[in-house]
Amino acid sequence: MERYHPSEVYELFVRHMNTPRVVVDNGVCETATLVQVHSARKHGVLLEAVAALSDYGVCVRKGYISSDDGRWFMDVFHVTDAAGRKVADTDKLLARLESALSAAAAAADALPWAVGCDSPAKERLCLLELIGVDRPGLLSEVFAVLHDLRCGIVDAQAWTHGGRVAALVFVRDEDTGAPIHDVARIRRIESRLRHVLRGGARGARTVLVDAAAVGNLDRRLHQLLNEDGEADRRAAVEAPTTTTAVAVQEWGERGYSVVTVSCRDRPKLLFDVVCTLTDLDYVVYHGTFDTDGDHAQQEFYIRRLDGRPISSEAERQRVIQCLQAAIERRSSEQGVRLELRITDRRGLLAYVTRVFRENSLSVTHAEITTRGDMALNVFHVTDVAGRPADPKTIDEVIHGIGTDSLRVDEERWPRLCSTEGDAAGAGLFSLGSLVKKNLYKVGLIRSCS
Repeated sequence: MERYHPSEVYELFVRHMNTPRVVVDNGVCETATLVQVHSARKHGVLLEAVAALSDYGVCVRKGYISSDDGRWFMDVFHVTDAAGRKVADTDKLLARLESALSAAAAAADALPWAVGCDSPAKERLCLLELIGVDRPGLLSEVFAVLHDLRCGIVDAQAWTHGGRVAALVFVRDEDTGAPIHDVARIRRIESRLRHVLRGGARGARTVLVDAAAVGNLDRRLHQLLNEDGEADRRAAVEAPTTTTAVAVQEWGERGYSVVTVSCRDRPKLLFDVVCTLTDLDYVVYHGTFDTDGDHAQQEFYIRRLDGRPISSEAERQRVIQCLQAAIERRSSEQGVRLELRITDRRGLLAYVTRVFRENSLSVTHAEITTRGDMALNVFHVTDVAGRPADPKTIDEVIHGIGTDSLRVDEERWPRLCSTEGDAAGAGLFSLGSLVKKNLYKVGLIRSCS
């Protein structure tokens, strides 16, 4: 019989007795839906809650995190839909949160980035992880190679930032629709893609995964770019232009490191920050986040997993660099957002991205989704120099591919996050502002002010 240490038994007992409890309330606040999450504290549980909110598509307008520094925590989020209204279907949001929090532990056992599971299909798929130097037309070359190798693309996401590209591509056999098991064929796919990426042995990696266990793709893209050293490479560039202000200070008497972020608000900002802190192995004990128009301010009181605060200048700079890079990766979803909805067919992505390339358009971000026989794809495009694309060129591409299938998304960001502005000018929270403002009183839960 397997024996457990008493501390392990107690930990299991506490988790069992403190199954995550979620409350979704539309009656407390006039302008937002209130979401409260109570749970036993464990590493990553905050990320699980934030990921579930992000996947549901709501905007977090304000909130706070409170912990007793022991074994429990409470999160409070004020959220709206993309149009700035209260969430209409609170029962559906509640079910989504409860399902995500209860399933997260099992998913995390399968993959270290399996948070916010959203699998593309209930089958075994071949996952391609790609990382390399970005250049105009690269995605077109990748999709052309996969089509040539008879690989059908089921889902994919690609990010570009700092001169690098990271992509996750789920493929299956184009002829049979079955998973690709042949080892020789997999090695051939990897070899061809490495040649296209010009990234050496790390340029392409193939993993056979159970689609039901696939976790949050955004988190994995962050990890790929961090592992690639993109944040360090960015920091080495002399005086990079940024409107993202990040600072790390020490609160020695309480043993915390205090992370403050001031930047332009946008969708999934809170997720990107919490995801980065979690993957750097920091635990958030307390925090606040607030938005004012297009400006966001966040403050987190953190310690390492071993309970100690940040202990060196090098570690402090590493946290700052990784947070700035994570925030700006998604901020670089620049250019025109094109949405493609069309009946899926062989070679579709190779064709569409070739049209982009032939018209001197560069894809900065891509989200590829297949649902049944329909392809639902989103592309962010600029000209090859990274400047806004010529409207005439966009119009020609739309007419070339089909006006019934390809369109420009006029509302690229939710209304609450769309105003232009320089977020850095608003400054950072000062050390201890969270405590001075006494944000942990019950009054915050019952107030929108």
